[in-house]
Amino acid sequence: MDLKNITVLGSGIMGHGIAQVSATAGYNVVLRDIEQGFLDKAMEKIKWSLDKLVSKGKISQEEANSIYSRITPIVDLAESVKNAQLVIEVVPEIMELKKKVYAELDSVANKDIFFASNTSTLPITEIADTTTRPKKFIGIHFFNPPQLMKLVEVIPGEKTDQETIELTLNYVKSIKKESVVCRRDVPGFIINRLFIPMVHEACYLMDRTGATLTEIDSAVKFKLGFPMGIFELADFTGMDVIHKATVEMYLRDKKVILPHPRIQKMFDEKKLGQKSGEGFYKYSDEKYERVSLSEELANKCNPIQLVANILNNAAWLVTNKASDIEEIEKAAQLGLGLKKPLFETAKEIGVKNIVNELKHLAVKYGQFYEPDPLLVSIQ
Repeated sequence: MDLKNITVLGSGIMGHGIAQVSATAGYNVVLRDIEQGFLDKAMEKIKWSLDKLVSKGKISQEEANSIYSRITPIVDLAESVKNAQLVIEVVPEIMELKKKVYAELDSVANKDIFFASNTSTLPITEIADTTTRPKKFIGIHFFNPPQLMKLVEVIPGEKTDQETIELTLNYVKSIKKESVVCRRDVPGFIINRLFIPMVHEACYLMDRTGATLTEIDSAVKFKLGFPMGIFELADFTGMDVIHKATVEMYLRDKKVILPHPRIQKMFDEKKLGQKSGEGFYKYSDEKYERVSLSEELANKCNPIQLVANILNNAAWLVTNKASDIEEIEKAAQLGLGLKKPLFETAKEIGVKNIVNELKHLAVKYGQFYEPDPLLVSIQ
């Protein structure tokens, strides 16, 4: 199929970002939301973003005008998908809301239109089964902000056909993004399977060892090759996002995460991180601030428990045929900003040492920590 026309449902941060990158790649885009006021704000933000690119010399004013003109804001759902070939849904991560949207969408959309849900945690197969076209339904997980983040996770449901997968991969390539395919519709897909449990594990590490926030974060940054500390990254992501992902992943499979009560407590107290002024750290204003981390602080913390957690989840993805080591490394590099490969870090620490750490944790804290067979086999 020669894909030309895309409709984006939802004009929030992710929605208008996806609309912008699609229009930049030459697609005709319809941006749809339930109120004109939402669309007006979204179009203002797109214009601001394009003007910024012009001021930096990244694109010409003529190119900016052309991109902007390819985005048409529409409130009426049927009208918004009249000429669509691909619909990308970007509504909030609430299963009942998504099902409601797809029930309405399915009733007005031509049967040839492909559906893609931008979800980071919700089961693709369950959403797809609310439509009459599960073969033409797929997960497409952009990262925030879509204009800057290179990675897109592509998640086929159980019934997604090859044509839909290929169309989605070609689309991702055309907007100059890098794709990784999560081959099975598993909780957390690839990135959140690695990241979300690690946030909880870092809280347990603090409890069990007495290490401070900055000592753990320094070890994560300087010893594990993350671009920032795990608590710093959690604050940047937002505790509302982490809490939502935790709940959804834990509902699907209780072996995925060992929830730490601190996450729920912070969410309840609205300590959401950077966006609220306080999370694990306190922030003086809305401007993003970096926490002061150092190699000296890193030397006060042994992060093997965190390495064991993330490696065990990576191994689980391979063992359960959801991904392979190459794709996981690509996802970790582009989605989490890792400066060196996960399995390279594992070799430096020693896979045998990691397996022994997991066995020790399993004896002390339960079978959640049982090492994956893949790690046992390569130690």
